[in-house]
Amino acid sequence: MTNLTIAQSASLQPISRIAENAGLSEEEYESQGRYKAKLTWEGVDRLRKNPKQGKLILATAISPTPSGEGKTTVTVGLAQALNKIGKSAVPAIREPALGPVFGIKGGACGGGYSQVLPMEDINLFFTGDFPAIQSAHNLLSAMLDSHIHFGNDLGIDVRRTTWPRTMDMNDRALRQIVVGLGGLSNGYSREDGFVITAASEIMAIMALAESRHDLRLKLGDILVGTTSKGVPIRCRDLGVDGAMAVLLKDALRPNLVQTIEGGPAFVHCGPFANIAHGCSSLVATQCALGMSDYVITEAGFASDLGAEKFLNIVAPRLGRGPDAIVLVATVRALRHHGGGELCLGMDNLERHLAHLQNYGPPVIVAINRFTDDTTEEHNYIKLCVSELGAKAVIADPWNGGGVGCVGLAEAVVAATEKPASFAPITNSSHSFEERLQIAVEKVYGGVGFELDEKAERKLTWARKHGLDHLPICIAKTQYSLSDSPEMINAPSGFKIHVRDIRPSLGAGFLVAICGEMMLMPGLAKEPAALKIDIDDEGCITGLF
Repeated sequence: MTNLTIAQSASLQPISRIAENAGLSEEEYESQGRYKAKLTWEGVDRLRKNPKQGKLILATAISPTPSGEGKTTVTVGLAQALNKIGKSAVPAIREPALGPVFGIKGGACGGGYSQVLPMEDINLFFTGDFPAIQSAHNLLSAMLDSHIHFGNDLGIDVRRTTWPRTMDMNDRALRQIVVGLGGLSNGYSREDGFVITAASEIMAIMALAESRHDLRLKLGDILVGTTSKGVPIRCRDLGVDGAMAVLLKDALRPNLVQTIEGGPAFVHCGPFANIAHGCSSLVATQCALGMSDYVITEAGFASDLGAEKFLNIVAPRLGRGPDAIVLVATVRALRHHGGGELCLGMDNLERHLAHLQNYGPPVIVAINRFTDDTTEEHNYIKLCVSELGAKAVIADPWNGGGVGCVGLAEAVVAATEKPASFAPITNSSHSFEERLQIAVEKVYGGVGFELDEKAERKLTWARKHGLDHLPICIAKTQYSLSDSPEMINAPSGFKIHVRDIRPSLGAGFLVAICGEMMLMPGLAKEPAALKIDIDDEGCITGLF
């Protein structure tokens, strides 16, 4: 059976039953149809104040192949397995973006017998969070152009506007455009561009905001441009932060759905990990911690991207680190990195494991089983991981659901019996250059970095305005530990090339754009959209 047919054949429970089983009262959630709900603020507040907080498990991975290594599937399977062995567990994952759904990677609901449901709804427009974020972002874009058109009282330098437009679809033709053509009535002509919605700063703000008040403050802090003398112009200077907060008032509340085995699951916000910080929302994670014994939160792509950002940007804001970390690996990816040789590809796993061991919590390697794996391959990986000071466990979430991950669940429980120490590898005492050097050395295994002239100018501007102390969110390829997708496995002796620095002042970090990383992806020659269809009875095919 395909991923979609498994999901479509599953027997879903009404969301009211999922909520009731999770301990929510009728006042603490709001149904969005039969199988989806949003928490109310009464529910959010009660769960966050629950004195009994669960243990937090971070799921990450080694450097992936283009089709991914099943990290979301393992995340859901582990939650299902913990429920099977008598623990209450909730996965907290990101919302899928339409770009990957219709592009190459596909959906983001897990797979096989370890999915969150209803899969078709979640992978498409879900509860309307992405459209709300897109609308709020583009409202600010429109207000910026309108202000310039009607006299530009703030003195915005149209050559230095920093706020693009956004769309939730891969479209390379929109990366760099010119707006305002067609005469005086159509606005001021200037260069502009689009980023994909998952790369919007508003997506990052939504994932990091803790309340409506906090959201409004963060929206107001957004940098939209500068004057000709470099003075920052922020969203609140345009007076539109209140209207944007109105558009986002419901999207800020976490979404409750269910696993294929009938357990509760949170799916909320969707910042990409290669061009943003790549984690589910703070609010959803906080609520899950107040609802269950264990929360499994997924950080996008490999440990050098989503996990690094969770551990150094998100965890300090959450006020705690994970109690354990699960590092997902596959035989397929290890052979890919080793040029067909499993033993050579183990260098990639070793590099990721060494990075994660810097933070303190125990790390468990989950070998996500594929049907063509062999026992000899699994045993070899287990032996190598043991020699590196960690434990490796076979997990089969796709074929076995919760039962296929019981061994992993037992390993997680054992690893979290004792309190874990945790410390980020960077902090506010480090300069921008120090933060970047630490990431290159301890996370990527490189030797240093180079700032292009444009990045140097942006850093000088940030330093002048007292912003260079902010955390760094590094945007780079997911296919390599370096900033070049061709350098697979565990490269060494390389430098990271920072070609631009974009201040995300609402989100509270500086985005260092490295290599050829694009904030608006393009479609492949044969994207997944060519396989997606719907019949006259409304049955969808081709989603995965």
